[in-house]
Amino acid sequence: MSKVIVIGGGPAGMMASIAASTHNNTLLIEKNEKLGKKMYISGKGRCNVTNSKDISEFFDYIPGNANFLYSALYTFTNEDTIKFFNDLNVKLKTERGDRVFPVSDKSSDIIKAMEKKLQENKVKVLLNSHVKKLLSTDDHIESVELSDGSIIKGDYFIIATGGKSYPQTGSTGEGYIMAKNLGHNITRIMPSLVPIEIKESFVKDLQGLSLKNVRLDIKNSKNKILYSDFGEMLFTHFGISGPIVLSASRTVSKFDNLKAVLNLKPALSEDELDKRIQRDFEKIPNKSFKNSLDDLLPKKMIPVIIKISTIDPDKKVNSVTREERKKLVDCIQNLKLSIKGPRPIDEAIITAGGVDVKEINPSNMKSKLVDNLYFAGEVIDVDGYTGGFNIQIALSTGFSAGSEV
Repeated sequence: MSKVIVIGGGPAGMMASIAASTHNNTLLIEKNEKLGKKMYISGKGRCNVTNSKDISEFFDYIPGNANFLYSALYTFTNEDTIKFFNDLNVKLKTERGDRVFPVSDKSSDIIKAMEKKLQENKVKVLLNSHVKKLLSTDDHIESVELSDGSIIKGDYFIIATGGKSYPQTGSTGEGYIMAKNLGHNITRIMPSLVPIEIKESFVKDLQGLSLKNVRLDIKNSKNKILYSDFGEMLFTHFGISGPIVLSASRTVSKFDNLKAVLNLKPALSEDELDKRIQRDFEKIPNKSFKNSLDDLLPKKMIPVIIKISTIDPDKKVNSVTREERKKLVDCIQNLKLSIKGPRPIDEAIITAGGVDVKEINPSNMKSKLVDNLYFAGEVIDVDGYTGGFNIQIALSTGFSAGSEV
């Protein structure tokens, strides 16, 4: 039997080890004190393990090299993931947005199930073991050298070390260095699924405000929409966060000089919103403008919208002109926020960029440059939006690499 060495004990590394161990002696090396450290905190500690949408729809939620993942995602689908955990007695549930979680809401149940499978398959696991480098001759890896100086020989090697996001979980970009030393190109590394910093000072006044059913557009300097989404978001002391913001962050990481445009009432046309405002004003004709928007907007948002509208806050609503109403409608449906940039990569859930997919065989994750090297998971230049897509990518690529060896 051949010996397979898997470097990295996240979802991709664990799945690669499980798949490889059906026909090989398999060793999983993890530098942390436990496996799946990043999985413990994923989905706010609940582990959004996959998404239940039809697998054909997944590619719409993967902005980073979706086509490269076609074979992997169809080889080990989201249905395969659900069956895999069901077979390990982990009950799953589907929530809003087709996101799949363990019924227990405990990420530890997912990790324990994978650890159980590793034990069943007799995978040897080395914890607290740091791979210093891969030792190779020509285009063939012969062994790994650990930081304590020990050398472990192997026949096949799978790099599943993750990206550079959440470095406290062990994702410190070491896989990129290993791949680069073996001749691989590493594409630009950027934060993805990360909050966005905003220049306007008024965001501090909105800190903690959560908005539902709003539309977010990311536009460039020519007013072209580069990204658009509908759903939930949150204001923070530095800017904006929440599901639709996290998914927008990849675009923000990629381009400069952008603005975010918020539509607080996307279900209404401009005309419908204007008529709604008129009806509200008719009920309270003698109230001042500053006290007239309670039924329309969240309390924290009202002073900001009033200031941006430039309408006199003490003006009686029966004196508000049509032009002023038009300006108010525009403020509500086109609230412009100047983007400073994404938060640092240490705060990102996912890394965009990585080992160039042009140098990896998409059908089995095998390196095109080194004959016994494979990749799996976030170390590859692939990434998805929030919603369970990234863990599925890790599991699918891990399965592809492990099955091949």
